[in-house]
Amino acid sequence: MNNIRIAWQNVLRNRRRSLVTILIAAVGTAAVLVSGGFALYTYEALRDSAARDSGHLILAHKEFFNRDEDTPLQYGLTDHAGLIATLEKDSRIRRVLPRLAFSGLVSNGDKSMIYVGQGVEVRGELAARGVFLKLVEGAIFGGDEQGAPRVLLGRDLAKSLAAKPGTSLTLLGTTTAGGLNAIDVEVAGIVSTGVPEVDKRLVYAALPTAQHLLATDKVSTLAVYLEDTELTASMLDEVQRRHPGNAVQPWWEQAFFYDAVRGLYNRIFGLLGLIIAALVFFSVGNTLAMAVVERTREIGTLRALGALPGEIVAQFVREGALIGVAGTLAGMLLAGLTTLALMLLDVQMPPPPGRSEGYPLMVNASPPLYAIATLAIILLCSVAAWLVSRKAAQKPIVEAFGHV
Repeated sequence: MNNIRIAWQNVLRNRRRSLVTILIAAVGTAAVLVSGGFALYTYEALRDSAARDSGHLILAHKEFFNRDEDTPLQYGLTDHAGLIATLEKDSRIRRVLPRLAFSGLVSNGDKSMIYVGQGVEVRGELAARGVFLKLVEGAIFGGDEQGAPRVLLGRDLAKSLAAKPGTSLTLLGTTTAGGLNAIDVEVAGIVSTGVPEVDKRLVYAALPTAQHLLATDKVSTLAVYLEDTELTASMLDEVQRRHPGNAVQPWWEQAFFYDAVRGLYNRIFGLLGLIIAALVFFSVGNTLAMAVVERTREIGTLRALGALPGEIVAQFVREGALIGVAGTLAGMLLAGLTTLALMLLDVQMPPPPGRSEGYPLMVNASPPLYAIATLAIILLCSVAAWLVSRKAAQKPIVEAFGHV
């Protein structure tokens, strides 16, 4: 403790210079924590979006993911009701949603557009997708209403067809036998995924409506939603073992956008971290180099009194570490205040490329990130102190006394 007290007193010899160095370390620490926390929040949001979109696990026919279908639902699931009942017996599975993918033309009588549809349990689908599927106008439906079958349209598709809730449309699709079929539907509501390219083609229909259009009782896949995303890896092997006749994929094999953004952000924030580390390193090195020059005669006196070069270097390393500790503590406080401010102010980011809606600017306060950043800054400061002091500590005593 005495050595630490002496090291702190040495740091305070030139208060202004030490304060500036501590502030640089603090700003560097805060920048790493805030940018890293933003990256972690983005990863978490993208992971949640991808998992909600596809389901944590996707169960399908054993050939579904490997081969292209020659006719609709060639590799569809037949006994999906039995599979759902079996899967939902596991308490770790929150819900299992059947999905039937289909496509064709949708017409309002004057204009026809290509659509990409999903036959789903609509209420369950909106509950599972959460904030990533917004009802913009109209209402959702359960699929058991009287009258014409009802559908949900993507916002941009509805705009192209001049459709609104209550509008009658005609869906044209290809049956599993390769023939054409058409049904009249009524628009129940308008939804948005936040992705314009998807909203231009999106149609949600009740599963029985889609099956009637395709003249089948099959579904394309089962989307399995778990209680916790962290369970995906363990449940993947378990579900595959229970259903060896089917294929199972995890959400990340469908999440191409997630992988691309994560790779990009890792490079951007990795480079930012290296730049910040270099600034802190050279700032601390410059401060301690000046201190070494000013204290060269003092170093010679200590050597004459019997101090070993290693002891002198260790003293400077302690001073550098204390600068790092003070800087990281201030930086963590600044990063914490920034995180709280962003939570309270609800700052919105502009829409990213390929999306039509922005998202809140948030920062995750991750304990591992704080620990790693703190240790890294303290280590950098210590290494900088070691580099600038070791040559002076080895200087001959007579030469040190004669230093001007």
